[in-house]
Amino acid sequence: MDFLRHHQKYAIQETKMEKSISLRELALLVEGDIVGDQDLLIHGLAPLENAGPGEISFLVKAGKKELLEQSSASAFIVPESIVESDKTIVRVKDPYLASAIIQNHLLKTEFEPRGISERAFIGEDCIIPEAVSIGASAVLGDRVRLGERVEIGPGVVIGDDVTLGDDCILKANVTIGYQCELGDKVIIHSGTVIGSDGYGYATDKRGYHVKRPQLGLVRIGDDVEIGANCCIDRATFGLTWIKSGTKIDNLVQVAHNVIVGENSLLVSQVGIAGSVTLGRNVVFGGNAGAAGHQTIGDGTMVAGKAAVHGDMPAGSMLAGTPAIDAKQYFRAVTIFGKLPDIARDVRKLKKELARISAKDDNESS
Repeated sequence: MDFLRHHQKYAIQETKMEKSISLRELALLVEGDIVGDQDLLIHGLAPLENAGPGEISFLVKAGKKELLEQSSASAFIVPESIVESDKTIVRVKDPYLASAIIQNHLLKTEFEPRGISERAFIGEDCIIPEAVSIGASAVLGDRVRLGERVEIGPGVVIGDDVTLGDDCILKANVTIGYQCELGDKVIIHSGTVIGSDGYGYATDKRGYHVKRPQLGLVRIGDDVEIGANCCIDRATFGLTWIKSGTKIDNLVQVAHNVIVGENSLLVSQVGIAGSVTLGRNVVFGGNAGAAGHQTIGDGTMVAGKAAVHGDMPAGSMLAGTPAIDAKQYFRAVTIFGKLPDIARDVRKLKKELARISAKDDNESS
């Protein structure tokens, strides 16, 4: 019975959180044109096959317009090339982007501070506003400074002299090393470590490895999101810097003194070696990497599993190991798949040449 009462209470709270917004307001958010009922009230977004009355869905490809007829959604976000429909539609340039903006708007809620758990440990001389949530078993070192509306999950460990900006969210079991700096609206998912020691050793003549002290720090810009189980190493000296707007997937390694430019994307299992500088809007596909001490220009795109060895100009499109121009790489891969046939043809040609050569020798003698 206690479980049922708890579940009913939770369901009531969820119902109260639901809000309805007019289609006209949602269209203004995404600069869309409505064809149909502008006064529809929308309370959620769902995929075409799951959406129901009161929900909005989206269609990315105009060539699949017939899918609208099979959906029960009240309205649809569609490409501008769809001019009319029997359904209520919102015509936009990029339905995928527009759907993300609308979904975030529908899900937006006011921050509700839960205060500091009795089972959290707070060090000395910390600056903690009233509007925060700090979970059980969280540990804050000395002189930690938190911004407004910060949410710290259970088991989070924050070292001495760390600064967090406003509206940061640290999920369970995140670790932030001493003196690291986080900007506003940073989201870090469970298990990630910010400010672990960089990997630096000097080897003596006997083959022993002497650790080089890692004395720098990590700076995270505004509106950065870092996935689960990532490692962002502190600098040997100076900064490891993840600049504003960057999004990092799960299981990514960023080494000491790396600079990641604004609005870059690092997909799962990417590894960036020490002292690499990435420009703005750089994209690394899954399991790609970069060797140390190189500069990769703005807007470069690195395909999955590629390995970059050397400086790259802005706008490069790279693939392969070592990474080369993507078009050249894919032409080479096409040829690689044909190598058995090419080898067979070469063997035939060699036999034919040998036959012709022998015939010529006989005729000349």
